Amino acid sequence: MFFSSKGVALLLSFSVALVTTAFLSLVDDVSAQALLVTWLLAFSSSYILIQITLDFLVFKEINKIYVMINKLRRKDLSFVEEQAPKSSVNPLRRINREILDYAAHKQKEINDLKKMEEFRREFVANVSHELKTPIFAAQGFVYTLLDGAAEQPKLRKKFLKKAARSLDGLDLLVQDLLTLSQMETGGIKMHYEHFNIQETVQEVFDQLESEADKKGIQLKLERTQLVTYVYADRQRIYQVLINLVGNAIKYTKQGGKTVRVYFAKNEEGIDVAVKDEGRGIPSEDIKRIFERFYRVEKSRARNRGGTGLGLAIVKHIVEAHKSEVRVKSKVGEGSTFSFRLPQGKQQTQLSLEMPQPESEEVE
Repeated sequence: MFFSSKGVALLLSFSVALVTTAFLSLVDDVSAQALLVTWLLAFSSSYILIQITLDFLVFKEINKIYVMINKLRRKDLSFVEEQAPKSSVNPLRRINREILDYAAHKQKEINDLKKMEEFRREFVANVSHELKTPIFAAQGFVYTLLDGAAEQPKLRKKFLKKAARSLDGLDLLVQDLLTLSQMETGGIKMHYEHFNIQETVQEVFDQLESEADKKGIQLKLERTQLVTYVYADRQRIYQVLINLVGNAIKYTKQGGKTVRVYFAKNEEGIDVAVKDEGRGIPSEDIKRIFERFYRVEKSRARNRGGTGLGLAIVKHIVEAHKSEVRVKSKVGEGSTFSFRLPQGKQQTQLSLEMPQPESEEVE
């Protein structure tokens, strides 16, 4: 009983009342009735004050601490969602707050580990699937040749071409995986230079023109009078545009559609946007399209080719340029991918800013 707030309050209030009555008894002409009243008043007032103090300032906070410790032992961190107590002069409340902060930190670590574990399982499954497809295809063609098809020149050439195509896809997947891994670990450094982004877009169009023509898609660069020189890694930005324009062509229905690239200038730099007139991306998929191997149309993914790593590489390259990829999409109307690059300088500006050598006088 004496380990509860009531027991401690009874003991202390009895002691206070006893000491008070004892001192009062030393005064002359004090009646027994007065001593009794004094004892009762001292006891009752002390009990109420001590009880309230212990309940709200000590035992209540200690009980909270015990509850949290017991939940931590059971690995039940649901109380982390509760609002943490504000800062207080009460040391027990500060201890309570420290425990809650510690538990919140551990809960975050646990959640991160769970996400990483889930991501690892998905990644291993996706890599296995992506590697298995070209390997099995190449194996099938090679074993068919070994079983006698090699003796027929037409079949031999046909199967060798298919096996080579499968191995090329496998090589592309491995290269993309290596590129992505090096970017995530900081193994690839950006080589910044001043260049005209319009010229880079035109190079991308020249590279993808035949692919667009096969689907009857027009590639359109909306040229502008704005100065479109940027300061970035030209090779990596070219890789970003290849992936974005290539995806726009790949996921746009055949015939009568246009893939546009346009620019917008602002105080922070130059925005580069790639807009298509495809089927669009559902809102629930937009936040996941930059994950490795994530495909919106899983049933048709194999027919469309690709490694499923293009947008993940795009995201890492753009973030390495201290920017982000923004996506606007509406199902049935198309998608727009955009990112911002710092404005660069023209070659003439760079020449003017370079220090000129001092002329020497010839004697």
